[in-house]
Amino acid sequence: MITADARRADAPSFERWVAHFTDNRARHAAIEGRIDWDAGAEVSPAARAALIRSFQRFELGEGGDGAHLLRKARGCGEAQQHALRMLVGEEQAHSALFARGLSHLGAAPLPHHWSDGAFTLLRRSLGLRTELMLFLIAEAVAMPYFVVLARRGPDAVIRGIGTRIALDEEHHLAFQIDQLRGGLRSLPSWAKPLVVLPCWLVAVGATAVVVIDHGGALRACGMGAHAYAGAALRSFRRALTAALGGVGSSEPRDTVCAPTHPV
Repeated sequence: MITADARRADAPSFERWVAHFTDNRARHAAIEGRIDWDAGAEVSPAARAALIRSFQRFELGEGGDGAHLLRKARGCGEAQQHALRMLVGEEQAHSALFARGLSHLGAAPLPHHWSDGAFTLLRRSLGLRTELMLFLIAEAVAMPYFVVLARRGPDAVIRGIGTRIALDEEHHLAFQIDQLRGGLRSLPSWAKPLVVLPCWLVAVGATAVVVIDHGGALRACGMGAHAYAGAALRSFRRALTAALGGVGSSEPRDTVCAPTHPV
């Protein structure tokens, strides 16, 4: 049985997250200021084509306005709504970074893609907590992609984009865990498998989509499909375990680009 004191201990401090997202703006400026956006792309033709395909998909996926998510959150506290608006703003900034990456590679964004439309339609049909879980799955599965882009991208501009996004996404994962942990921890033990199994099915499906749509970009960064799939599912397992109240932290960290970060 979860006591009232335990529920209060699980309650996230959204003021802390508002402060984090506010302070994060200075780090964004510092990282982007170190990227030589005028440098030519030092990328082979095959890697260029693969990265263009991949960046076009991510540019669309990260560029939503978050209106439906924020509308669902109207019943939440003011600080949580503010933090969610700032989260959406960071995701939109990632879309802009991918667009700059496409310009660096000599390509333009796509006007639309069926996979982005399908994902958007699915999200809009869900309640707030389920949509947050879907974001958790997507971000956990994508983390190894962003980390390998930061570490092993084929040129400095690509690595800079990867670093900028990977650091944000690690914090975004922690934020989603913070939002979900209290509600999931309070579930009775018999109900948790009913949450866990569908989440694993979605995570495996999302991993397969990344392998299919972004496998060429992963190979351009020296990561094969099997290595990525293993890293993606380990990333999801850690995030889900933390959200369910097990071992894991929802503290903002800065470890994604460190050599010890699990990929």
